Amino acid sequence: MSMIEAAGVHVRFGDRVVLESVDLAVAEGEFHGVMGPNGAGKTTFFNVLTGRVKPSRGRVLLGGEDVTGLSPHRIAAKGIARSFQIMTLFDEFSARDNVMMGLPEFRTRGFDIANAAAGDGRFAAKASEVLASVGLAERGGIRAKDLSYGDRRALEIAVALAQAPRVLCLDEPTSGLGSDGVQRLATLVARLKGKLTIVAIEHDMEFLFSLADRISVIHWGQVVARGTPHELQQNEWVRRSNLGKFA
Repeated sequence: MSMIEAAGVHVRFGDRVVLESVDLAVAEGEFHGVMGPNGAGKTTFFNVLTGRVKPSRGRVLLGGEDVTGLSPHRIAAKGIARSFQIMTLFDEFSARDNVMMGLPEFRTRGFDIANAAAGDGRFAAKASEVLASVGLAERGGIRAKDLSYGDRRALEIAVALAQAPRVLCLDEPTSGLGSDGVQRLATLVARLKGKLTIVAIEHDMEFLFSLADRISVIHWGQVVARGTPHELQQNEWVRRSNLGKFA
């Protein structure tokens, strides 16, 4: 059984068809990359998986359960966490507090950081543990806005991991990173591979081809090619397209 699956997903905004009969099945523990040119429908597809867009038709299954059309909050509660191309952090809060707010048990306290943390030190301890897993063990007390861009990217992934997801969706995780930051992120993602299911939209083909188990190419709202990195390197359509120079 696939951990996450899209079956015949179709999205229309008015007269514009954005996704047309998209199928995708990702096995448990797989890192599945999604690539394609700007405007191909990749982000809309992510929005369908995470509940931000309801498909016109088709289904999304999580561990065999139909979650099509559920709200982002309910889908997150069922085990899908997401990072965004434009980071969404609480800049005035510390790195530790940002991660704490991602903990499911903390959310039941109504997001009251002062009272929850004072009443139960386990929240801070758990948040520190998650920070350590992304290489931010020494930066827990620093405000998010004072972290380097690369540390902020790592922090956003830490916030997603705090939700203990079954599926981690990464939207352009290398966006804005220099070569050192990309390498650090690649090391982090390599450590996460196999521990949870990862689906990533990414323009950095070197990053994607070095880490992904399989890759789907979306163009004109459809999956036009799919396979392992090696298989895509041999794919005639990919080789003839502008994507071929990266593959």
